[in-house]
Amino acid sequence: MAVSGGFSTEWAPKISGGPKNTAVIDNSSAWRLDKNVPLVIPEINGGKNSEAALIANPNCTTAIGAMVLWPLHQKYKLKNVIMSTYQAASGAGAAGMAELEDGLAAWVKEGKVPPPKAFAHQLPFNVIPQIDAFQKNGYTKEEMKVTWELQKIFGLPDSVKVSCTAVRVPTLRAHSESIVIETE
Repeated sequence: MAVSGGFSTEWAPKISGGPKNTAVIDNSSAWRLDKNVPLVIPEINGGKNSEAALIANPNCTTAIGAMVLWPLHQKYKLKNVIMSTYQAASGAGAAGMAELEDGLAAWVKEGKVPPPKAFAHQLPFNVIPQIDAFQKNGYTKEEMKVTWELQKIFGLPDSVKVSCTAVRVPTLRAHSESIVIETE
């Protein structure tokens, strides 16, 4: 289901399972950290997890990084992960992409960018070092998702430290990442 977290929270349990053993794969953040719902990247931890009636899939930045990190973790065992993500306007949906396009068009026509609506700050000709709300530990929720989700998918112990910095960049689509690791 590619729906809001609220919709998924209400409807996924009603749709999943039942007499037809319906499987629900949820793309929202609603179930990602629920201990009773597997967080699955099929190439990494599919197997039995793929047989659950309700399956969560990870945040897009977690999925990108996990595909690179998993084989390294299997062979060398991760000790520390430092990830920087550079996330496109598309990460904020259609409103984010429209704001970038409209801001660039306004700058070309009028020489100035209108005040932001979808973002906390102007995105055209800028980078915004904040995606989502700040948490008590000083990281944003977007940054913490990477930590929490990698721990859950890989089964990482608390001794493996994961740090992420998430930055919104003025491109329409395609996130990118820089990842530095230390292994055992």
